Amino acid sequence: MKQPIAKRIPHPHELHGDVRDDDYYWLKERTNPEVIEYVEEENLYYDEVMKPLKEQTEQIYKAMMDRVPDSEVDVPIQQGPYFYYSRLDKTKQYPIHARKKAVSRDLLSKATEEIVLDLNELATESDYLSVTAQRMSTDHRQLAYLENRDGTDRYTVFIKNMETCELLPDRIPNVFIYGSVEWSCCGDYIFYITVDDTERPSRLLRHRLGSSTESDELIYEEKDETFTLYMNKSQSGKFIIVHSNSKTTSEIRLIDADSPLSPFQLVDARRDNIEYDVEHWGEDLLILTNEKAVNFQLLRCPINDLHRRENVVAYNEDRFLQDIYPFQNQLLIAGRENGLTQIWLLKEGQLEQVQWEEPLYSVSIVSNQSYEATEVLLSFESLLTPETTYAFHPLTGEKQCLQVTPVSGEYTPSDFRQKQLWATAEDGVKVPLNIVYKDGALDNGPAPIILLAYGSYGSNSDPYFSPYRLPILGQGVVFVTAQVRGGSEMGRSWYEDGKMQNKRNTFTDFIAAAEYLIAEGYTTSDQLAARGGSAGGLLAGAVANMAGDLFKVIVPEVPFVDVVTTMLDTTIPLTTLEWDEWGDPRESEAYFYMKSYSPYDNVEAKDYPHLYITTGLNDPRVGYWEPAKWVARLRELKTDDHVIVMKTNMGAGHFGESGRFNQLKEVAALYAFVLDKIGPKTESE
Repeated sequence: MKQPIAKRIPHPHELHGDVRDDDYYWLKERTNPEVIEYVEEENLYYDEVMKPLKEQTEQIYKAMMDRVPDSEVDVPIQQGPYFYYSRLDKTKQYPIHARKKAVSRDLLSKATEEIVLDLNELATESDYLSVTAQRMSTDHRQLAYLENRDGTDRYTVFIKNMETCELLPDRIPNVFIYGSVEWSCCGDYIFYITVDDTERPSRLLRHRLGSSTESDELIYEEKDETFTLYMNKSQSGKFIIVHSNSKTTSEIRLIDADSPLSPFQLVDARRDNIEYDVEHWGEDLLILTNEKAVNFQLLRCPINDLHRRENVVAYNEDRFLQDIYPFQNQLLIAGRENGLTQIWLLKEGQLEQVQWEEPLYSVSIVSNQSYEATEVLLSFESLLTPETTYAFHPLTGEKQCLQVTPVSGEYTPSDFRQKQLWATAEDGVKVPLNIVYKDGALDNGPAPIILLAYGSYGSNSDPYFSPYRLPILGQGVVFVTAQVRGGSEMGRSWYEDGKMQNKRNTFTDFIAAAEYLIAEGYTTSDQLAARGGSAGGLLAGAVANMAGDLFKVIVPEVPFVDVVTTMLDTTIPLTTLEWDEWGDPRESEAYFYMKSYSPYDNVEAKDYPHLYITTGLNDPRVGYWEPAKWVARLRELKTDDHVIVMKTNMGAGHFGESGRFNQLKEVAALYAFVLDKIGPKTESE
């Protein structure tokens, strides 16, 4: 089968005295039968290319399935009289959420399990299912949860009566995917956030159970198109915290959960480039803010005097404080130091760091714990250590291991190696690389490497354990994660140095990582693959243009590759929210800077690596037409005979298939394509 060739229809964009030709602009017309026909042709071509790799794909999938434990059960978390947990059986696609009634953890084994929500039963109604937020009412009698069946960010709130197991007639549509539903303490009201026509979460409403949604009261509407709404309940349960945020500015309102009809309180009015977060602790509000503190400082103010401020601890520029976790008798802070996640305990006006033995790790405080908890559950993992849950006792500093996530099949951590490397970027900055491989993989010279990065929105690429990585490591493949600028791994300034007019640092950091791995003999350009998703797909696309000769194959997943056109189109979901991340191309300087790296606008008549590209027809975050246009232009201009495939999921969105087995099948196909190109040896060889 010949590769599909999209027709060209001239469509020039003119702005700032510049003309950008966009002959594939017509692929945005989703209702055009020719567009769907072209996308389906690409899928048929993908199937044809993957046929010779069917056996390898199935072998990888089977090896991954062999790593699925017979049963996975989260450590139960106490909330009131119940311990809540999720479990996942080997034969099931989706988790089962359950609870047991017990007075202590020691008595759980004797308690009867009650099913809260079985996603496998819900999934029988359609091919796609996503259930995000689950919120139990204060009296534990009613469950509100968010459900979606088309891959968009528009979810519906359903309410389940836990005593009868029946759904209430209340249905609330167009609710945002996360951070969008909370109960009043009395259980009579639900607060929720809906999305507008561009899928921006912008309206906060209050619903009284049993009433029509048409009578729901609008509490607040965020009219600034660069801001979004989300909310969460304070750890104490006293307040519903409503956040109105842009990428650079915060504004927070408090709803008294005990008095749901009362007016909300504004904590601090928005001020440009000032971000803050709040929590409730005793008689005070705790405030994390970047005002006069690039890595955020911790303040407090009395609830009855929101204008007062005093330091909880002295500001330390080496610590990036990110989250507050107040418990009744202790306060924990999560953040970053020395490039790693950290947890600190407040002790006598100082932050005391919780210590760990491994040199590379990720640690977090388990969410949804009771405010009254005397032991705090912490989650720890590394590239070698499966997720491990500890009970941390703040008074003594003792950590008690409660559970290590099981790994099915043979796994000996000492058979593998993890370490941190440092590449030097073109401006002299040291970029951390986290590397994991099977012992001996590097003994015989350069090895196949999959180099991964994200590098946007301040999101971090921290070490984590995956049993599904083991079959690939077993073939001698090395995994490297580049913690490029645009994330926050090295602090807030690491993010600032990889956004807006500094965005190219993200791409050049990644290129420096690849050059370092080749120069130091870890790999060669014929054995090197790059992978990135969403904004990481932008990175992958930009690198394909800027330094494609360093890589044998590049995998951009749901890639954001038509940067200028998308950032100019305010009808596209989330565009206006992104101006503080990428810039507003209606301004000349931002326009030309974006154009300098936008993958679609910089395709040239030259050789490119093999490309394995994925997208989703219902993706509200990165429209399917972006990778479709990019692939069409690459086919038109590239001068090599390397393979380009584009797999479009016709029934899902940004996160691909739902159900873990379906997701593993997608990953197995991706690895089969990559390994076919970078040529690892099998264990038998």
